[in-house]
Formats: sequence, structure tokens, C-alpha cells
Amino acid sequence: MANSKGELAEKAYQLGAKYEKECTGCAQTVIAAIFDTLSIENDDVFKAASGLADGLGLTGDGSCGALVGSSMVLGYLYGRERPELADMMKPMRSYLLVKKLHDRFVDQFGVCRCHDLQKSLMGRTFNLLDPEELRQAFQFGMMDHCGKVVGTAARMAVDIILEEREAEASA
Repeated sequence: MANSKGELAEKAYQLGAKYEKECTGCAQTVIAAIFDTLSIENDDVFKAASGLADGLGLTGDGSCGALVGSSMVLGYLYGRERPELADMMKPMRSYLLVKKLHDRFVDQFGVCRCHDLQKSLMGRTFNLLDPEELRQAFQFGMMDHCGKVVGTAARMAVDIILEEREAEASA
């Protein structure tokens, strides 16, 4: 069957890995991969992820940008809207979906903080704000490592979205 769940998840992985290797910016590249896979358009969500790469502002000291960007897509699709702000239970669906994503991500990689992920995958961290360390990161193949993480996060998010769509259709 064309565009089966597995095919869409694989497309998300391939696009995520490709975009990260070619463009960098894990939060934005994962959003682009998910959006392109599922034919979603929202430049505001994409732009809002601009400063979230490398654990927030290239600090390494926050959650992986691919995890954060994927979470943004889940929030965009299933989150509380501004008129619902006073309804404290309204965002529960997005909380639970993002938790599912987080748990799958941590099951796969063991960690979710950017520097911890770098250490786990590459044996060291890089200060991407330092031009010499940035050069070293590129030489070390960081984009290949991060491309796999972005692809995996995109696949996980697409799986969760498609699971949610299936549940909605059968309800």
C-alpha cells in the first residue's frame, strides 16, 4: 500500500537525516522532515525553532533540538489553542504525546540532553559557538551523527502522529 505507515516513517527518517547533513539546525530540520512527510505547512512553527539547535542556542545545555522540534510539531497538531488557555486540562493530550516521544527517544539514545547525546555518540562534546570547535565538529562527522538523530526523531514523531490519527479514525 502506497504511503503506508512504515513508508511514511522511513521517508521522515531519510528527509531528517538529509536535511540535517545538508542544512544543519536540528530543530528546524526535524520539523521540515515531519512537515514534508505529512504535507503540513506552517512557516511560523518552522521559524520559531530557529534558535533551538544544539540544546538551545548552540549551548549544548538543553534537550536535543531534534527532540524539541518534534515536540513542537506534536504541540502544533494536538496542543491547546490561545482561546483555551484557561482550560488547564486541554494541553494534556499534547503532554502525553510529547512524553511518549521523549520516552521513545530516551529508550533509543539513553539521554536527551544535547551534550550528553554528543558524548554518547561521539565520545566528546563540541562548543559550536567556538569557530575552531565548530570546524572540529564538522571534521569529526557530527552532521552524520546528528543526521541519524534527526532522522530517528522525525520517524518517531511521524509514528506517533499516525498512531494518533488511527486512534481518531477508529473512535
